[in-house]
Amino acid sequence: MSHSPENIVVVGGGVAGLATALRLAPLPVTLVVASPLGNDAATGWAQGGIAAALGADDRPDLHAIDTLSAGAGLSQPLVARRVAGAAPGAIDWLVGLGTPFDRNPNGSLALGLEAAHSRRRIVHAQGDGTGRVVLETLTRAARACPSIHVMEGWRAEELLADAQGRIAGLAARDREGRTVTLAARAVVLATGGLGGLYGATTNPLGAVGSGLALAARAGAVLRDMEFVQFHPTAMAVGADPMPLATEALRGEGAKLFNGRGERFMTEVPGQELAPRDVVARAIFAQIAAGESVVLDARMKDIERRFPGVVALCRANGLDPARAPIPVRPAAHYHMGGVRVDGSGRSSLAGLWACGEVASTGLHGANRLASNSLLEALAYAQWIATDIAGEECRVGPARAAGPPGPRSPARTEIRALMDRQVGVVRDADGLEAAAQRLGTLADRDGDALSLVALAITEAALRRCESRGGHFRADYPAPAAVARHSETRFGEAPGVAPSVEAIDTRQVA
Repeated sequence: MSHSPENIVVVGGGVAGLATALRLAPLPVTLVVASPLGNDAATGWAQGGIAAALGADDRPDLHAIDTLSAGAGLSQPLVARRVAGAAPGAIDWLVGLGTPFDRNPNGSLALGLEAAHSRRRIVHAQGDGTGRVVLETLTRAARACPSIHVMEGWRAEELLADAQGRIAGLAARDREGRTVTLAARAVVLATGGLGGLYGATTNPLGAVGSGLALAARAGAVLRDMEFVQFHPTAMAVGADPMPLATEALRGEGAKLFNGRGERFMTEVPGQELAPRDVVARAIFAQIAAGESVVLDARMKDIERRFPGVVALCRANGLDPARAPIPVRPAAHYHMGGVRVDGSGRSSLAGLWACGEVASTGLHGANRLASNSLLEALAYAQWIATDIAGEECRVGPARAAGPPGPRSPARTEIRALMDRQVGVVRDADGLEAAAQRLGTLADRDGDALSLVALAITEAALRRCESRGGHFRADYPAPAAVARHSETRFGEAPGVAPSVEAIDTRQVA
C-alpha cells in the first residue's frame, strides 16, 4: 500500500481521533481504526455529556475551579483554565457540524447538572445519548472529508522511528495478517483507555491500553498510570462489559440504598453527588461488608429523559421505572497516560496523543464528570495547529519496538486487577499483583500484562491516597502532590520492564 510521507497518521476512531483528523483538514490524514468507523469506540458509550460554561450564571474560571477541586491536587491550573476556556468554542464547532444537542423551548442549549459541578453546564444530546450522537456526527463528517483516508479493520502494531529517533510512521496489521508500513510526518495516538484490563468495566473490552504500550515501547514517558477512575454506578446485571447508569441520574435526584434500605450517602458531603471516587468507595465498602447496593431512579419521565439507561435496563430484564437498579463500581476512565504538553506532544518527537490515552494535566487524580469529551475536542484543535505549523521532516523509518503478542492470560489479568489493583488497594495486594504481572510480562511480553504492570507498580510507589487511587494502608494524601512518571526499559532478549524515572511536584 503506497503512502505519502507527508501524510499524518491518526490512530483511533473515537471523538479524539475523528476530531483531530477533521481539525487537520485540508492536510492529508490516514485514520487507522481496528473496527468499522463508529463502532467499538468508548465515545459512543458516553452517557453524560460535554461540560461547558454556557449558562448565564457560569464562567470558564468557575468550570476550571471545579476541575481543580475534583482533581485532588494533581490537576494543573493552567491546563484546567485553558481547557475550560476552550469549551464554548468546542460546542460551537460541534453545532456547526450539525450535532443535534438537546435544547430548551426557547432554542438555547439545555444544560444538565452532574456531580462536583457547581453549575448546570452539561451539554447533552438525546438525553443520555451524547457520546453516540457526537460520534455519529463526527463519523459522517470524517467520511465526507476528502483529506481523510480511513483504514478500517487495521490494528496499529508498532511505531516507526527515523535514524534520529523521531517517530516517522506506523506498522499496522489487518485481520488476515497482512501488514503495511505507513510513513508519516506525524503520528497521533487517539486509542482510548484501559478499562478492559479490569474484570468489572464499563469500557469496550478492546480498551486495554494498546496505545500506551505502543508509545512506551518506543520510549515515550507515561504519567500517573496509577489513577484509574471507577464509575460508582455500573449496572450489576451480569453483562461484560457492564452497562452504565449515568451520573446524570443522580444529578436529577436518583438515590443510593443498601440491601437494608438505608441511604448510606446521607452523612457524606455532597451525598450522591459527591466526587466519583468518594461515591465509588462508599459503594465498595457496602459490598465489602456483604451488602447489595441499588440506585433508585424511579422518577417522572425517566423514559423520556434517559432513554439509553431505560433501554439498557430492559435489555437486561430490569424496568428502572418500577424497580431500583443494582449497581457496583467498575473501571471507567484512566486519568493517566502518555505524558503530553499543551500542544499534545509526547516526549518523543513526531508523536502526539489525544484523548484518554494522553495525560494532559487536566484530570489530575480524579476526572470531573463530562470533561473527557471536552478534553479530546480541545486538544484535537491544538494538536492540529501544532502539526500544521511544523516543517515536514521525514526520513527512513525503522521499528521502534517489537509488537507484543495477544495476551493468553487476559482472564487472569482482569480478575487480578479487579481484586488487587481496584477501588481499594494495599501494599500486600499490589506487591502480589506486581510479582504475578511481572512473571506474565516476562513470559508473554504482551500489551495487557505490561500496561497492567505499569499501573500496579505506580500504585505501589504512591504511598498515599489521592483521587481515584486509594491505599487502605495510606488513607491520607501526602503533603505535596506529585506526578509519577514511568517508562519501559528494554534490553536485548529481555521482555520490557517498568521503571520509575521521576516524580514531579505539580506546577
